[in-house]
Amino acid sequence: MGTVSIRRQFSIFLLRWALNTLGLWVAVRLLGSGLAGVELVMTVGVFLLAGLIFSLINSVIRPVVVILSLPAIVLTLGLFTLIINGLMVYLSLKLAPGLAMSFGNSVVAGIILSLVNYIVSSALDLKELQRTHKE
Repeated sequence: MGTVSIRRQFSIFLLRWALNTLGLWVAVRLLGSGLAGVELVMTVGVFLLAGLIFSLINSVIRPVVVILSLPAIVLTLGLFTLIINGLMVYLSLKLAPGLAMSFGNSVVAGIILSLVNYIVSSALDLKELQRTHKE
């Protein structure tokens, strides 16, 4: 039972990584860097690395940042989470070699990626719900 859960969690992480990579690629293709004179390296390897970095940052750092910024989130009725998502994208692209994006474009990219993650989470929850009803 334990290895099934670990395998499932790992497969969910791989799915999120792939979709975050795709989301970052779409965001960079649509928005560009937003920085003058910056040339982007647009290879599959760079986007895979950026997607991995974003997935890890979203899993480790984002929960801490959300907890620390709860007062701002409450004051803005949740809109501050858009800034947090943008910050996570901005940080990920700063750490990924060959990619860069302005903070404003990172906020818009964060909106795109949060929609992707919401759709994935909803689909996985629906699949889990269907699986539990069959048993």
